[in-house]
Formats: sequence, C-alpha cells, structure tokens
Amino acid sequence: MRSGTTTAGALVLVAAWNCYADAETDDYEDESGAVALSHEERMAAGVETERVERRSLRHRVVLPAEVVVNGYRSARVTPKIASVVEARHVRLGDAVEAGQRLASLSSVAMAEAAGELMLAAYEWRLVRDLGSEAVSGRRYAEARTAQRKAMAKVQAYGLTESQARALAASDDASAFSGVFDMLAPRAGTVFSDDFVVGELVEPGRTLFEIVDESSVWVEARAAELPDVEAGAVADVVDNEGRRTVGRVVQLHHRLDESTRTQGLRIEVDNVGDALHPGQFVEVELATGATGPVLAVPKAAVTLIDGRESVFRLEDEEFHAVPVATQADIGAWVVIEAGLEPGDVVATAGVFHLKSLLLKSSLGSGHAH
Repeated sequence: MRSGTTTAGALVLVAAWNCYADAETDDYEDESGAVALSHEERMAAGVETERVERRSLRHRVVLPAEVVVNGYRSARVTPKIASVVEARHVRLGDAVEAGQRLASLSSVAMAEAAGELMLAAYEWRLVRDLGSEAVSGRRYAEARTAQRKAMAKVQAYGLTESQARALAASDDASAFSGVFDMLAPRAGTVFSDDFVVGELVEPGRTLFEIVDESSVWVEARAAELPDVEAGAVADVVDNEGRRTVGRVVQLHHRLDESTRTQGLRIEVDNVGDALHPGQFVEVELATGATGPVLAVPKAAVTLIDGRESVFRLEDEEFHAVPVATQADIGAWVVIEAGLEPGDVVATAGVFHLKSLLLKSSLGSGHAH
C-alpha cells in the first residue's frame, strides 16, 4: 500500500514538473486576458494602435543648459567719444527698427570735429570752383584730402554719412552745437539701457543692447560631450516640459578653465517668444544609432500582474501579452520576446484597456 502511494506521488511530481517546464517555454506566449472593443469604441476611448517593426534607434543624452542671447543677432551700442547724455528716446523692452533714434548725446569733441568739417568743406568748394587751372595741384589735392578726412572724423565720432554730408553743405557755423543721436544698428528689442540722462559716458560704455529674440542660443556644458556634429538636431525642454527643436551650431574647442567642461551651442528659432535669455533648460541629443531592433513606444508597455505587458490587437480584441524588454532608448522600448514584426499593439489609451481588463477579471467573461 505504501509503495503504491509513493508511485502515485512520483507521477504527480513528474506531471507538475512537465507543466512548469511548458509554462517556462511558453512564458511570453501566454495571454493573461483580452478586451473586446469595436472600432467606434476605440475611437471614443482614445485608443490608438501601431504596427510593431524593426527600426534603428538613437540613444539620447540629456544635458543641463542655459538660454543665452544669440550673439550674431544682437548689438551693443556705445559712444565713440566722451559725451553727455542729453535725452533718452527708447526704454527697456521697446521694439526698435534699424536707424531709429535711441538717445541724444552732446560732445565738445564732436562740436570741434564739426567745425573742422565745415571749414574744410568750404575750402574745398572754393578750390573746386576755381578749378585745377587756377590753383596749384598741391593746393587742390590738399583741400580735397582735408575735406575727406574731416568727413571721416565726424562719422567715426557717431554721425551718419547723410548727416555728415548735410553738415558739410551747411554755411551756418552755429547750426551744429555738438548734439548728435545714437541710432539703432539693427532691429530688435532693447535688452538693456543702463544709464541716466545727464550722465557723462566714456567711449566703449554700453548704453543699449539691442537683441533679436526671434533666434536664441542654448549653451550646454559637460565634462564629456556626446559624439555629435554641427547640424545635429537637438530638443530643448523647458521646466514645463515644452519642447523646441534646435540645431547644434558649435562645439567649443576650449575647456572652461574653472569647471574643466566643454561647451555645446545650439541655435533655436524662438517661435512665440517661448525661450528667454537666462532661462535654465535641458537639452536632449541623439547619439549613435543601434542596429535594427524590435521596439514599441514606451506608452505601449504597462504592468499587468507585476509583469511588463502590451495589448496586442487581434480582430476586435486586445489581448494582454507579457513581453521581455531589453532596454529603453529615447521614447522606445526594445522588445526581446513576446512580439513579432507585424503585430499591432495599443500605443495610446493603454490605461483604459487595463481598467477594462481589471473590471473583466473581477466579473465574468470579456470586457465590452
């Protein structure tokens, strides 16, 4: 009797082991449930599908970065001679056009240069009207040269060519008092205007910074930058998760002396004025590509009974299929087992399908 009991027990153990082995072999073929939805029901629930394919994926690297002014689309406006600020014509944040008046300055040096120009221009008109036959060639050349030098001097001090020509053509020595205008060299926004009316400003002092914010730079730094080249696409992500596409325009060759990091510059078309200089953002860069791998969007993978699973569409039913994943690459998950190329899986509305599956498992039959 004991012998028979032992034999029967052994048979049960063998059968159990065979079942366990079969379960391990078919581990990623078993289906833990299904949800039946018509096309109309899928549309109403926001369930979207995508065909599984082999694809080359790029690894993505995330770097901290800062938005800065595009130096190629900005200008600093400085006096070229010592001057006193007489009047301000624009304010911080104003949009200006090229050639627009920014401020009026007065300068003794400009007044003296203007007097020299008027005198030289008058002398040149006399000599020119007399003609080269009535005056010596030396005097003719000297008068013409003096007039040109005086013209160049007032333009170097801050007058435009048209203003200098009008001054040279004037016969009224008191018409110019040394007051002249600073003009915007380009269109843009007044980004800084650090001065007060009545202040004496020296040459080289920045009175205005004019910035075209339609394009900005994003500067990222790292001890070891990813392998990217100029022209590579980069995603700029702000603290609210909004993405803006830019392109790598420069990899700095010199390391920062204090941080020993290398810089990476990305140019971004600032549509809708979404980015502002001084703002901290993140930069996502795609690096080397993988070989063709079977992958699904991250949104397609969910946990069901503690196992990573996807909802595979068969006819009108979504079957919960366990999968073995290998790695996350960007927005994709590499699938090692459980799916085949050509399978159709849910990529949106997965939480809705999971809720219906749970509801079905608590009741009876499939969810509808």
